[in-house]
Amino acid sequence: MSSSQAFFSWIQHSALSSTIRGSTSLFPWLESIHVLAITTVVGTIAVVDLRLVGLASRDRPASELMADILPLTRAAFALAVLTGSLLFASNALDYLHKAPFVAKLILLCVALLNIAVFHRLTVRDIQRWDTARSPPLPVKLAGAISLAVWIGVVACGRWTGFV
Repeated sequence: MSSSQAFFSWIQHSALSSTIRGSTSLFPWLESIHVLAITTVVGTIAVVDLRLVGLASRDRPASELMADILPLTRAAFALAVLTGSLLFASNALDYLHKAPFVAKLILLCVALLNIAVFHRLTVRDIQRWDTARSPPLPVKLAGAISLAVWIGVVACGRWTGFV
């Protein structure tokens, strides 16, 4: 057994993971909270992304919209990571062999990279496009990529349960 498999086996056989697996209600509660958190993440990100693409909230400065919405997004994402980690821990070795789950993790990495690039590079000149009804191409691309990737995350997450 490789060291990574041993690590994930240790996670799966921990007391917490065994409790989650052995409970008739804990897994469904965690899953419900996870779905609600992901819905909030994707919904709030979609509001921002649609503004970045120039399809919604065009009369509102992007900086104002992001300041209002992204704190909720961050909190919901933290909750989604926590609940998702607990769900993963309950059957880690099985999840690691599910292609949709691996695809979800890869897409999450792409989403986080897109966010990092956007906040590191694209937001630098926000004063130039903040109130523009049609933002510049790099801003539109960041929004479009984000929308597509988050839709993929949700699809792969949902698909994981059926594989």
